[in-house]
Amino acid sequence: MKIHEYQAKSVLARYGVPVPRGEVASSAAEAGEIAARLGGSVVVVKAQIHAGGRGKGGGVKLAKSHAEAEQIAKQMLGMTLVTHQTGPEGKKVGRLLIEEGLQIDRELYVSLVIDRASASPVVIASSEGGMDIEEVAASRPEKILKETINPGTGILPFQSRKLAFGMGLEGPAANKLVKVLDSLYRAFIETDASMIEINPLILTKGGDLLALDAKVSFDDNALFRHPDLRDLRDTTEEDPLEVEASKFSLNYIRLDGNIGCMVNGAGLAMATMDIIKLSGGDPANFLDVGGGANAEQIRNAFKILMSDKNVRAVFINIFGGILRCDVLAQGVIAAVKELGVPVPIVIRMEGTNVEEGKRLLKESGLNFTTADSMGEGAEQAVALAKGSK
Repeated sequence: MKIHEYQAKSVLARYGVPVPRGEVASSAAEAGEIAARLGGSVVVVKAQIHAGGRGKGGGVKLAKSHAEAEQIAKQMLGMTLVTHQTGPEGKKVGRLLIEEGLQIDRELYVSLVIDRASASPVVIASSEGGMDIEEVAASRPEKILKETINPGTGILPFQSRKLAFGMGLEGPAANKLVKVLDSLYRAFIETDASMIEINPLILTKGGDLLALDAKVSFDDNALFRHPDLRDLRDTTEEDPLEVEASKFSLNYIRLDGNIGCMVNGAGLAMATMDIIKLSGGDPANFLDVGGGANAEQIRNAFKILMSDKNVRAVFINIFGGILRCDVLAQGVIAAVKELGVPVPIVIRMEGTNVEEGKRLLKESGLNFTTADSMGEGAEQAVALAKGSK
């Protein structure tokens, strides 16, 4: 689950991570009032959307007075902000973060993620902050520093100092980075975060280290332990179909293709998308109904699939273990009859009660296409999708 920058800074501040003074505004007048309260010669007006690259898209601007902050807010609120992460459709700006302006001496980069290879948290740091870390990694890989953290000990002071020296920090600034990284690690572990990214982490001319920007994502599977964090979810920033699918405990991600996929099991779902691509088609989604899905889950899954107007065919690829093939067939038949699914459906089933499932499909009187293998099913789905354009 992603959250907004202002929410991320609020969470991190609870763990002692230093952040600039600022408040969130949802109207131009409110933005002006906040700017006046913050004082100083400069404030920063920042659009709050779940995407990076806001500055390049016109979503981060400086204001030299509270009146100018109000005027900028008036222009920014309600605009559709397009960045390299939003795609061409962009995202509508509904709130702004108004922050104090700071005199920046250096811009650094720090993040915490899980390294699957070592099965441990890892700190990624760089002296080249304020820009896309992917670009730094590609053009100047020597600038990327990494420290793997032992979960049993947490981040150790010598690891933080090693990173500080590698980033060109010395003396008091290096000591401050040790404290910042300790706070970030505690926040990462205690909130069950999957990523914390500070870009940039700034060193001010006064020698302070502050998180000028912050991105935080949480592990959805751990949110039951954090009701306060769960309440930070902003569904207006998410795809409406993905939000709807989450209500039924369906793992759904919308894609750009035209072949709807319904599969049980994440690994099988990934393999299904791969084989559709291999067959010359494009999957419209990732949809894992789960190993224990029932007829009701199948019906809900179909409703989600059919809500995507780009879908020209559906490929159902199920291994019947916990979800028996006859139960799947009953759910599919009921959903098609109820929803009047207008596109061709290809079904490949294998496993428990597969023959009974095939019999039910055959005797339903509905126009299903069955396949005996994944490859055959994918090829049939691609052909049918092309034929139904």
